Amino acid sequence: MMNLSYNQIVLSVLICGPLAAAAVMCFIKREDLLRWWTLAVTFALGVFSLPLYFRFDLATPDFQFKETLSWIPAFKIQYAVGVDGISLLLVLLTTLMMPLCVLASWRYIQTRVREFMICLLVMETAMIGVFCALDLILFFCFWEAMLIPMALLIGIWGGPRKIYASLKFFIYTMSGSVFLLVAIVALYLKVGSFSIPEMMGQSFSHDFQFWIFLAFFISFAIKVPMFPFHTWLPAAHVEAPTAGSVLLASVLLKMGTYGFLRFSLPMAPYATQLFTPFILWLSVVAIVYGGFTALGQTDLKKLVAYSSVAHMGFATFGIFALNKAGLEGAMLVMINHGITTGALFLVVGIIYERLHSRDLAQAAGMGKVMPIFALFAGVFALSSLAFPGTNSFIGEFLVMSGGFSAILSGSAAVSQILIVCLVPGVILAAAYMLRMLQKLAYGGTRNPDHSLLRDLGFREVAMLVPLLVFVLWIGLNPSPFTRVMHASVEHLLEQTHQPAAAYAIAK
Repeated sequence: MMNLSYNQIVLSVLICGPLAAAAVMCFIKREDLLRWWTLAVTFALGVFSLPLYFRFDLATPDFQFKETLSWIPAFKIQYAVGVDGISLLLVLLTTLMMPLCVLASWRYIQTRVREFMICLLVMETAMIGVFCALDLILFFCFWEAMLIPMALLIGIWGGPRKIYASLKFFIYTMSGSVFLLVAIVALYLKVGSFSIPEMMGQSFSHDFQFWIFLAFFISFAIKVPMFPFHTWLPAAHVEAPTAGSVLLASVLLKMGTYGFLRFSLPMAPYATQLFTPFILWLSVVAIVYGGFTALGQTDLKKLVAYSSVAHMGFATFGIFALNKAGLEGAMLVMINHGITTGALFLVVGIIYERLHSRDLAQAAGMGKVMPIFALFAGVFALSSLAFPGTNSFIGEFLVMSGGFSAILSGSAAVSQILIVCLVPGVILAAAYMLRMLQKLAYGGTRNPDHSLLRDLGFREVAMLVPLLVFVLWIGLNPSPFTRVMHASVEHLLEQTHQPAAAYAIAK
């Protein structure tokens, strides 16, 4: 009975819990209590979410922990939530990162603490809702709800150009949402329902799939962001507070790749295969462009931001390799990028709290007086460049394996030239990350005076240790993370590689 009760309420608790906690904050006056309350709530929700993994049935691709309530009966709109092997790890990633974001803001945020913490909690509701929604209107509501608190985080607590960055983020993502809404309405008119599982089983005509895929692509490509829709990302990262940058990197960017997996591939399989060569080349361009641009940065936040463009290029490449290794590699890249890049932004935040600068030259040689800091920064930098034994290596290895498998299977979409073009991206990641690590750890012969800097405190170690554990755990034993994906990925591939005759069924 206890198992059944947990299964019936867990997702609603994770979605509604942060909102309830935000309402309680209206009655808390002291700033220190506001911080402790937010930390306690996010930590409790993280612990409460863990049984999702252990109770998840690995043998089925079906959605689990489902909850369904009638919302707007006239239009068949429901509050319907559930998770499968594709969304489960993303939900857990979100609940893991939230308490770390609160710890990162403990001293960084000194003004409007209540409003800041409320924004974080509203963000958690929206992000978990996106990954759990099984109704298109519900999904769209959560998708849009995420924009406002994120724009506020940047626009109120951001850097000198915070208004510019906030508006750019909002306009870009809102523009993409228009195309998403058009696709949702078109699907409703065809199917007569907003149920996502029901739409995943439909076969649409070639023309309809073409336009639906194009609308989805614009919306999700902006969110990833794919080249050339990426220009909002560096500005948002640079101006956002540390917690905002961590949430952007760890969770928000994954909404775009999740959209490809949840909507584009199963609902428009013919169009997916039609657009695959184009998207694979855009992914390769993103990998190489992001690498070269990161290599030329002296602002640490910009360096990590452009590395995100490159890493998410690997994710989209793996998705559109359209085979098991590629898709599971892409899923791991998404999770690993959330862990590693989130950790790197926390490292940059630690530097900024001490130096009030993110310039690499100003931070040169910090490792000499901060050895614990240098240890964490070193491991996360090695993870980012996909060093064997770290989490990112497994994901990128599977993505490249998926690319080679596509070549061997005779796929016209993946050419040998495409795979060769991936190699500079791998080399560039090593170049910009090792350059950053060398500067931070040792610097040159004329480093700034860091003798008065203190090494990491308990709070900072506490927020970095969980990420370090996952870097090594996934790198050395990835099977606990890949096995939850197997059934859902195989089912998704069956939907994507439907017989050509099925495509011709017009609705």
